[in-house]
Amino acid sequence: MLESISTKAPKSVDEESTKKETAALIEKMKKLQDVLYAENKNSLLIVLQGMDASGKDSTVRHVFGDLNPMSIYVKSFKKPTIEEYSYDFLRRVHKHTPPKGMIHIFNRSHYEDVLVPEVHKTFKSDIIARRYDYINSFEAMLIDNNTHVMKFYLHMSRDEQVRRFQSRLVRPEKYWKYNPADIEESRSWDKYMAVYEKIFKKCSSKIPWTIVPADDKWYRNNIIATAVVKKLESLKMKYPKGFFDDEENRIKAKEALKDYKK
Repeated sequence: MLESISTKAPKSVDEESTKKETAALIEKMKKLQDVLYAENKNSLLIVLQGMDASGKDSTVRHVFGDLNPMSIYVKSFKKPTIEEYSYDFLRRVHKHTPPKGMIHIFNRSHYEDVLVPEVHKTFKSDIIARRYDYINSFEAMLIDNNTHVMKFYLHMSRDEQVRRFQSRLVRPEKYWKYNPADIEESRSWDKYMAVYEKIFKKCSSKIPWTIVPADDKWYRNNIIATAVVKKLESLKMKYPKGFFDDEENRIKAKEALKDYKK
C-alpha cells in the first residue's frame, strides 16, 4: 500500500502559494484553539508517527509552534524506561492524553509499542496481537470522553531519509540529532513498512490514519494544518456565555469603570 503512495508534493501544487495558504490556516487554527480552550467541552490529541528523520519535530515547530502555549502540550515518547516497563504499556501514554480544552501532540506514541516489538520480535506474537486490541479500546475510550484523535503518518522516501541523515553530518546545528542507532534501524526499513501497513489495517476503523507525503516539508505542513483546522471547525464550538452577554451587566460595568476613574 505505502509503495503506491507518493512521498512528494504533486507537481501541480505551487510551493509559494501553498506556504501562504498554510500561514493563513495557522492563523485560523490559533482562533479555533482559543474557542476550544474557552468552551472546555472537547480536547484534541494529535499523533505523529514516521521513520527517523521523517519530520515529526519539524511538524510540531512549523505547524503548531505559533499556537498559545497555555493550551497546547507536546510529549515525545522515547524507549520505555525500566520503571515504565514495570507497568502496562499504555500507562505512560494515558497520563499524557489531553483534558478538555487542550491540544496535546504525541511525537511518537503508543504505536511504538507494537511497531518496534513486531520489527525486532521482542515479544511473542500473541502478546503483540492483544496490544492492537488494547490500542483500539484505548482510543475508543478517548473518543467517548470527547477527546478527538487525529493520526498522521509522515510518509518519507528512503532516499529522503538518507539525505536528511547526511545533513546531520555536515550542519553543526544538527550534530546533536545524529544517532548511530538511527542508521541501524533504517536497515530494517522494509520490516517497518510492513508493520506500519499492518497498523493501518488493524487500527483505522474508528480513527483513520492520514498518510502525509513528507519529502517536501512545505506540503506536509499544509496537509496537516488543513486537516487540523477542518477537524476543529467540525466541532461547531462556541465561546461560553459570559457576564457581559447580558446588556444590563455591560451597562453596570461601564458605570463602575467611570466611578473607578474618579
